[in-house]
Amino acid sequence: MANNNDNKMSMEERGRKGGQATAEKHDKDFYQEIGQKGGEATAENHDKEFYQEIGQKGGEATAENHDKEFYQEIGRKGGEATAENHDKEFYQEIGQKGGKSRDND
Repeated sequence: MANNNDNKMSMEERGRKGGQATAEKHDKDFYQEIGQKGGEATAENHDKEFYQEIGQKGGEATAENHDKEFYQEIGRKGGEATAENHDKEFYQEIGQKGGKSRDND
């Protein structure tokens, strides 16, 4: 397949085979655990500005690849999920906070 002239596997092929072997050996919990560890390590090594920069880049990339309907759909889904998980008091509290914030403008 992707072998070079002396019948050794290419780096790409070794990576693909290694990834397949790992996927066969491990379950969802394994990937969640290593993802959490990676996130914690990243948080220890980077500051607020790092996250702001990657968030901005991700937002720009998303905006380039999606239209108005995409944002309407994710907004609707988010609103439905919030409504399922929160009660009347939650909305009263955030409404009061929003009102106070507007008073300070």
